[in-house]
Order: sequence, then C-alpha cells, then structure tokens
Amino acid sequence: MCGIVGIVSSEPVNQQIYDSLLLLQHRGQDSTGIATLEGDFFHMVKAKGQVREAYRTRDMRQLQGTVGLGHVRYATRGDASREEEAQPFYVGAPYGIILVHNGNLTNTRELTAELYNVDRRHLNTHSDTELLLNVLANELQSNIAGLSLDEDQIFDAVSRVYERVEGSYASIALIAGYGLLAFRDPFGIRPLVLGKRTGKTGRDEWVVASESLVLESGGYEIVRDVRPGEAILITPDGAMTSRMCAQTSELVPCAFEYIYLARPDSVLSGISVYDARLRLGESLAETVAREIPTGDIDVVMPIPDSGRPSAMQMAQKLGIPYREGFFKNHYVGRTFIMPGQAVRKRSVRQKLNAMSTEFAGKNVLLVDDSIVRGTTSKEIVEMARAAGARSVTFASAAPPVLFPHVYGINMPTRTELIAHNRTNDEVNAAIGSDRLVFQTVEGMNSAIMGGQSEVTRLEQSCFTGEYIAGNIDEEYLAWVEATQES
Repeated sequence: MCGIVGIVSSEPVNQQIYDSLLLLQHRGQDSTGIATLEGDFFHMVKAKGQVREAYRTRDMRQLQGTVGLGHVRYATRGDASREEEAQPFYVGAPYGIILVHNGNLTNTRELTAELYNVDRRHLNTHSDTELLLNVLANELQSNIAGLSLDEDQIFDAVSRVYERVEGSYASIALIAGYGLLAFRDPFGIRPLVLGKRTGKTGRDEWVVASESLVLESGGYEIVRDVRPGEAILITPDGAMTSRMCAQTSELVPCAFEYIYLARPDSVLSGISVYDARLRLGESLAETVAREIPTGDIDVVMPIPDSGRPSAMQMAQKLGIPYREGFFKNHYVGRTFIMPGQAVRKRSVRQKLNAMSTEFAGKNVLLVDDSIVRGTTSKEIVEMARAAGARSVTFASAAPPVLFPHVYGINMPTRTELIAHNRTNDEVNAAIGSDRLVFQTVEGMNSAIMGGQSEVTRLEQSCFTGEYIAGNIDEEYLAWVEATQES
C-alpha cells in the first residue's frame, strides 16, 4: 500500500504535489518522493520519513515545472531502511522516464530474469517498482518508429506491459517531452482516480491520485476512476487521451481499502468509504446479536480511528450506549503499517490511552476495523482491563485474516496471521478477550458493495485464499515467506 499522485497544471506543481502527499500520508510513512518535469528536464527529491520532515525550502525551489508526480511509501517489497528503495524511480532511455507505483507485482522472479537475460537491463534495487519501470521503458524503446513517440506507440507499449506484468499496480509515469502517463492493472485492485479543473489561464488541469480526497481538496472535479486495464496520457499543455490497453479487464477493488486503508472521506470505485464502514457496523451488529447475549454489554467503544464508523452504527443497531474510551495521539503512525512486532507493540501504548472513567466496572464491547497479527488487539484488551473493565468483548468489522495478501498489503506470511489455522476460540484466548466476534465474508461483501452496481466482486484473498491475479500457488507463497524470513 502506497499513495501516489500526478498533476498536469498551468502553474508550478511542487506545492500542489506536496499538499496532496500530506493528504495521502496515511497510505505510507516509510519514505516519500516528488519529481517534476520542466521542459525536457526532470527534478527529483526523495527521502526517508514522512512528508513534513522530508522536504526543505531548498528542495521545493529545486522542483520546478508544471508537470509532476509524488509518492508516499509503505514498503511491501525491498528494504524500507534504504533511501535507494524510495520512489520515484528513473531510467534515462527512451527519452527519460520517471515512475511511481502502488501495488505489488507477483511475477518478479520471471520479470527479473527477462530483464537481465533478454532485455539486457540493469536493476539496482529489489523494488518491484524498478522492475515495472524497466518493463515499460523496454516496451517503449522496442516500439519506437522514427525519432519521436506518438500516443499510439505509447499505448501499444502499455498493452505489452499488461501482457508481461502480473499482480496489482496503479502507476503514474512522466515521459520527458511527452507528459504524464497513468495506468491501472486489469483488475483495478489498487485505486486510481482522475480529476480535472479549469486553470487560471483557462486551460484544463488534471490530477490522478490514489484517493478522491486529493481531488476535492485541490478543487478538482472528479471525472471518474481510471478503469482497470486503461492507460491515460496527458500532455504538458493539458490534452488528455485514453485507451483500454488490456485484452481483458474486470473491476475487482481490494476490500481492505474500504475496511482500513483509505481515508473515510474518500470515494473509491463509486463507493463511499465512510458509508461502507457504516454498513460494516450494521452487518457486524447482526452477527454479534446472533452469537452472543448482548443484554450484559454496557457500552460499545471504537478503536480509533478506522473502527469508529462501524462502532457508531453497531451501537445504534444494538441499542447500546456508544462511548469513546480510547483517545488517540495522532502524532504516532498507524501501527498496522509499522515494521516489526516490537515496534507495533510499543507504538500501541504510545498511540492510545484508555480513560478509566469510561471503563471502570463496565462490560465493554470493543470494535476494531480488523485483526491481523493480533499485536494491537492484545495490547488494547490489556489496556481496557487495566482501566477497570469488568469484561471485554472484541468485535472485528472484517472477517478473520487467514491467508497472505500478495497485492500490496504487508501480510506476506501465514505464521504472522493470528487467525491462520486457529479457531475463533483460540484467537480469543490469544488476544485475551472474554468473547470475540468476526464479521462474515458474506456480511463484508454486502456491506461494501451495497447500494451500487458498478462493483460486483471484491479482491478478498486474505479472507478466502482466492487469488485473482497472477499464478499464486503454494510454491509462490512459500517463496514469499522464505524471502521475508531471510
């Protein structure tokens, strides 16, 4: 999971991209990068850490140009500690290309061998983004007829990228002299939204970003989502063309975007994230009412922030008072996307504080967006008990996470998933709660996709083990686990 943005404007884009990355900071905190295109020249700054600490005034002065892109990184492949792994990535031929990518390629072994042995291209990192960039560059170079590119050649090259690359990818590239290219994998697993506004000079200005809140904040009209298998080309003067480049495509967005990853004020694939979380709470309330006696529950409490909409709706549905018992320090990052169990465990205590007056002597029902590794959940249950709770019931707005996620979320190994090969009672004992209730897969699907017809299927492999993109089998999962442990 990462956050990406690309802008074509009639004014300098450095500040616009910086502001956009601040809005996408929740999607990645490991590193960040901005690149701009000024005529035929690129300017690029990237650094470890969060957006506010990464850029200085001298950096912003360097980032000249009216076309640019930006990235915030949450590492799922490569070494998060190496600044060289930060995006964007650059290649000098053909013409010069800079690229950012949100997602995870699943045929990296095959692509690496092809690039070295067939395409004769050098890779300097373990990042699958560098792989994707070099595949695109190679297909562009092999398709050039004459001294210059035209849009047909660019779209034909993207078509061949789709033939070679497997997995999830929402990507934005700058091609020196030609403008901005955006494309999305044939299943649309990771989000990418297109927006437009009229600039001060009267010409069209464009943005593509991971979430719609970037568009709304910048005064852009939401045109639509970039379609699965589609490429969009925007020239520096604001002319936009698009083409369906994949042979087949189907919109199957990631369920975890709606459960946890995206900000609640975003709309992805026509579905309001906030409304989806409210409906998840309604569905979870029905499951809670079926599985446990609710008469002895005194209060419903959310684990802030992503569990709040579901908890509010659940409390209303069950007719139980809603209370805020945990208070969040927003200056600590999201624990789910922090590397290492020890760091996550320490950060839970730094991030959340339990107010004893809300817990003392009460039977509490805690609602969180999901339970993945169980580290956060166990700490939270202990904090509730220490604050005086008589009993703690834990409810997850997501189903149990049983399988690795290979499409851009850091759940790579089965051994780290607390629900893998465990019963509900065993998970309950592991996190220390008195009772535990999970959302059902059917309830999740109906909640997220309710009230619309565009999305009819969700990418939900971490709940069901059904992988829609790439050749994901036991050998592949074992290889991923071995590379994580080495």
